[in-house]
Amino acid sequence: MDQRLFFPATERNRGPIGDLLSQLLPASGAVLELASGSGEHAVCFQQRFPHLLWQASDPDPDHRASINAWIQHQGLSPVMPEALNLDVERQPWPLPQTVRGALKAVVCINLLHISPASCTDAVFKESAQLLPNGAPLIIYGPFMRNGAHTSASNAAFDQSLKERNDQWGLRELNQVIAVAAKAGFKTDDVVSMPANNLTLVFQRG
Repeated sequence: MDQRLFFPATERNRGPIGDLLSQLLPASGAVLELASGSGEHAVCFQQRFPHLLWQASDPDPDHRASINAWIQHQGLSPVMPEALNLDVERQPWPLPQTVRGALKAVVCINLLHISPASCTDAVFKESAQLLPNGAPLIIYGPFMRNGAHTSASNAAFDQSLKERNDQWGLRELNQVIAVAAKAGFKTDDVVSMPANNLTLVFQRG
């Protein structure tokens, strides 16, 4: 049985995200992707950046099964590890030593708005423990700016998230930057992306 999942948003945004990552990722080492979902991003980026070890992760067993099925389907098993069972809020993160010793970047795509605020804190706190100085933490998704939504579609999306779970919702950019600073990250860049999303680039200082 084919366990691959297909997320439409992933197909739409992997090109623009990959283009930006090509400017941000290191020349070698391991990249940890948090909450990898279907795994479509992970296999795409492992193929696009063959000089890196792309470590996908997700706490959902169906998502991990999909990630592993995508790895097999794309013939990446010899070079790409299976998905980690990693819940961001359960610290320390269970990284294998091969990844921990070579970790040069953390990538987080579309997680912060479908998790409680404590998850945002955990992303920065644990990444600060694991990343070497100068390494990037790259976060993609929809955000509020200066207390306001950047589009009507984002406002409607935020409302729908809060109706599903009152701890979910779009995070305020300045609050995320403050959490990052407290954990020891400086804000390197805030990049506007298609569909009213942003990529936040932080650097371990």
